[in-house]
Amino acid sequence: MDVSSDLEKTPLHELNISLGARMVPFAGYEMPVQFPAGVMKEHLQTRVAAGLFDVSHMGQIIVRPKSGIGADAARALETVVPVDVLGLAEGRQRYAVFTNDEGGILDDLMITNLGDHFFVVVNAACKNADFAHLQKHIGDSCHLSLLTDRALIALQGPRAEAVLAELWADISAMRFMDVRACDLHDADCIVSRSGYTGEDGFEISIPSELAEGVCRRLLDHPDVLPIGLGARDSLRLEAGLCLYGNDIDIGTTPVEAALEWAIQKARRSGGDRAGGFPGADIILSQLENGAHRRRVGLKPMGRAPVRAGAVLASDIEGEDVVGTVTSGGFGPSLDAPVAMGYVSMSASAPGTQLYAGVRGKFLPVTVATLPFVPNTFKR
Repeated sequence: MDVSSDLEKTPLHELNISLGARMVPFAGYEMPVQFPAGVMKEHLQTRVAAGLFDVSHMGQIIVRPKSGIGADAARALETVVPVDVLGLAEGRQRYAVFTNDEGGILDDLMITNLGDHFFVVVNAACKNADFAHLQKHIGDSCHLSLLTDRALIALQGPRAEAVLAELWADISAMRFMDVRACDLHDADCIVSRSGYTGEDGFEISIPSELAEGVCRRLLDHPDVLPIGLGARDSLRLEAGLCLYGNDIDIGTTPVEAALEWAIQKARRSGGDRAGGFPGADIILSQLENGAHRRRVGLKPMGRAPVRAGAVLASDIEGEDVVGTVTSGGFGPSLDAPVAMGYVSMSASAPGTQLYAGVRGKFLPVTVATLPFVPNTFKR
């Protein structure tokens, strides 16, 4: 496939090419969609051993309080996200969403407390808008830096800890969502025990000029394969995790998206710091009273995948439309198709029989509990 020269390249572009990646445009970048092993093998390798992902296209932002007091940056961030940032301990990371005045999700992100400042990772397609959003809302109280000199990789899978421990033995002491600064192969890195596959694993921020060396060291391990966007998508779908732009966007609220777990008690009605974020009235009301629709898992009854955009109906004729599929494909770990979508609350209970429109027919699907594959996070 021809890839436009206008696309940006990650610091690992040459490594990806040298490994035989098939490159595609994604979020303004030229990114590997798969390597010679193929999507199926890459997916299963990540479930049984370890996979290495180039996620350097994502945005890395430093939020540093002008006062020098970390808590001031936490309070500032709480004005743009509905999560408990002030209560986030140093060396810990938390999932969050930027919301708009209608309660919609502008982006989802990870926030890390690094003591005197915060480290924020956002989606590639949204990072410039996110940075402008932060500058507008908290720029008076915080210095903001969008890092352009660091790569970001993810090492995911049940062998990830053992592989990474060969470079830094202390890695085994980290719990899910812990974050540490460390030296990997003479590179000054920020390591979090996190990822987006449902597997135990790590995300590692590395100075750009040293990223290829660290990755080659990891890829030398017999348990590690490079993984592209194709397997990334099937892994996160099996894990029941949202992809921004597909499963969540400015038209969906955290409650509709079944992400209320990301809104801690302190930010809810009656909490110590309730509200105070964009769309709070709508989101807090939905937390108490429920939303009209909800993101659910879907298991097609046959072998045919049900793709994003498929209409969901309560009847086989497709006359009573109750929702839409937002992500769908084949789940290699399950050897079966899986999907996610939004349905009206009356159709959201696990086990509900629905019908998905596929090429002019309505095929049976069952509402399923997420995730499809149990996560293996080290808590």
